[in-house]
Amino acid sequence: MRFIKPPRLKSGDVIGIISPASSAQDPSLLNKGVRYFEKNGYRVEVGKSVDKFKGYLAGDDEERADDLNQMFKNKNVKAIICVRGGYGSGRIIDKINYKLIRNNPKILVGYSDITALQMAISKKTGLITFAGPMVVPDFADRINPDSEDFFWRLITSKKKIGRITFADNNKLPAISKGSASGRIIGGNLSVFSSLIGTPYFPELKERILMLEDIDEIPYRIDRLLNQLRLNNIFKQVKGIILGRFVDCYEHDPEKKTLTLGEIIEDYLQNLKIPVIYSFPHGHIKEKVTVPFGIKVKINASRGFVEYEESAVR
Repeated sequence: MRFIKPPRLKSGDVIGIISPASSAQDPSLLNKGVRYFEKNGYRVEVGKSVDKFKGYLAGDDEERADDLNQMFKNKNVKAIICVRGGYGSGRIIDKINYKLIRNNPKILVGYSDITALQMAISKKTGLITFAGPMVVPDFADRINPDSEDFFWRLITSKKKIGRITFADNNKLPAISKGSASGRIIGGNLSVFSSLIGTPYFPELKERILMLEDIDEIPYRIDRLLNQLRLNNIFKQVKGIILGRFVDCYEHDPEKKTLTLGEIIEDYLQNLKIPVIYSFPHGHIKEKVTVPFGIKVKINASRGFVEYEESAVR
């Protein structure tokens, strides 16, 4: 597959804001996010369904899909940033105009539930997308300065990124040693796993798999990793990066349970590929943006991840 880098973002460009999953819930935070982009020298185009509600969805499926399609169609819009995750992206991946996206490559940013969109777009178009900060709560409220600087450098510069040195992670811990290079795919474990067996599941050959999750108690993580194992996912990829698994523990102290660490070791420590964990990505304030589709190097023996190219052109 030919991977496509979107054009870099320039000062004064238009940023489109969409809600392909859940809505902002608090309109004031959405407005704060818009002001943040404007203050940083960008113009903003807000999607029609951004502030709509249909239960836990930001409007119905057709409205949310149309917002995405229209942002890619709009020649003025150069980057598209999702309001938040939540739930609902997977409901619209069969309603997206992938030919339109392939012919109009743009920066698309989000994480968590947005994984469904990113993996579907990767499979159908080869466009590099960005698992990074979203409007709510990141840009509207709590973005970490290092995370902020890294994000803007990633989408505005054509320079090679290089080795990731972020926060206190100078050397990342390893479960299985070794090194490998490949194009990075993945995202939220729960959402990624839900795509298995569909036409929207990404290619695995020559890939580095990155996974993170939140609020999944240990037996659910066990079930998800087992699903990947039974589908031979771990045997197909060249290396694995585990991001942060936030609040993934048994909340009832009376229940017998395996720990998250024990489950991960059960599935990953005997693989003959490098596996790194505690990479600073996921539902955390100090997150590294991950451009899905670029070439990365993982060295589990020396504990680092390197982005081997730029993410934009």
